[in-house]
Amino acid sequence: MNAAAYLRSRLTETPSVAVILGSGLGAFAESLDNAVAVPYSTIPDWPQSTAIGHAGKLVAGRFHGQNLIVLSGRAHLYEGYTPQQAAFAVRVLGRLGVKSLVVTNAAGGINLSYGQGSLVLISDHINLQGANPLTGPNDDSLGPRFPDMSEAYDAAYRAIAKHAAAQLNIPLPEGVYAALAGPSYETPAEIRYLRAIGADLVGMSTVPEVIAAHHMGLRVLAISCVTNMAAGISTQKLSHQEVMETGLRVRDTFIELLTAVLPHLQGDPIG
Repeated sequence: MNAAAYLRSRLTETPSVAVILGSGLGAFAESLDNAVAVPYSTIPDWPQSTAIGHAGKLVAGRFHGQNLIVLSGRAHLYEGYTPQQAAFAVRVLGRLGVKSLVVTNAAGGINLSYGQGSLVLISDHINLQGANPLTGPNDDSLGPRFPDMSEAYDAAYRAIAKHAAAQLNIPLPEGVYAALAGPSYETPAEIRYLRAIGADLVGMSTVPEVIAAHHMGLRVLAISCVTNMAAGISTQKLSHQEVMETGLRVRDTFIELLTAVLPHLQGDPIG
């Protein structure tokens, strides 16, 4: 894979832990020390991030002494990318030797117990994007033709995150994430449907990445930032500006949680 070979030539180390940042959460990438930033535009075959709030660069460096790769920006189906392109970055990370993946996103809150700015652990997902990154010929060197998805979101990693959140007094409920293709926000009727089928959160990303990561045997932890309550729950009109503003507001809490969680994703669980 040309992209993996190029990144090996640019990075002095290939960390085993990577983080994908969602809308409004890009500030985390700026907190790395001794950072090497590689614009997506320079990486062979890498899809470009066109969404507002996605910087479009890979950053490798040290975070509190731990080597990390951070993706500041991702590819979405609504940008016109295929599901395989949306999962391309994860495929490259796996080939680089990443074993643990933290995926973050901005999501709409469906569960009425959530508030704007809540952080929520994803425990499962519902794929309503009408697409799957594993469609087509299977590369048996990456994973099986029919991968089991009963624990796509690693239970031990979720326990680590909940323990860390409790120690920091950060509320961190679990929820089911529904993925739609976008880019239009959901209608109130669609939100009522999603609630009826068991969704707590809704967004336009994450699921292709998680499917590809799990297919390759990567362990996944996923965290949503509830940047707005979904359509029909409040009278406020939905906007991407609100997503960005909420991400900025919870930035410090988000970084505090990651600081406590990340060191334990390549070692023994805490507690």
